Amino acid sequence: MHISGRQCSPFLCRSHRLDPSDDEMYQRTSVSVMQKEPGSGVMIYNYSSRGFNIDGNKVFGPCAVLPPAILQWNVGSHEDITEESVSLFHMLEPRIEILVLGTGARVERIKPSVLALLRRKGIAVEVQDTPNACATFNFLTSERRVAAAGLIPPPISTALEAVQE
Repeated sequence: MHISGRQCSPFLCRSHRLDPSDDEMYQRTSVSVMQKEPGSGVMIYNYSSRGFNIDGNKVFGPCAVLPPAILQWNVGSHEDITEESVSLFHMLEPRIEILVLGTGARVERIKPSVLALLRRKGIAVEVQDTPNACATFNFLTSERRVAAAGLIPPPISTALEAVQE
């Protein structure tokens, strides 16, 4: 290939597109995690409308993930998240840096007094829908951040109901 009179390798030119004839460079890359890195913390493997799979432990209903503990969390919905229900998160030693709250199928407003209490205790709060909260918690723990999660399982989606009929 020539560019302005100079010889150019097809792999070094910007205009070259990879195709199957380019062999190994065209193949997709995949990664398989064979074993979790030691000391990387608790991981949430999946969730359903009934609960969570956290490090191979099946947890039914809402839960508080306080590494290394996993506890049932006595809340039914985001409206039940009160100063009292979050007290277990700010009583921990060492103090958690960030609390990730998963409020179900969508992001819900948490009472301002609850957020103010956690802020006074020096805990950052991230409120998300439960699927994103699980991913955020996993990311934070993989980065070795001192994080905790309060998770409410999302209800069965209408898409799943339609498939089951």
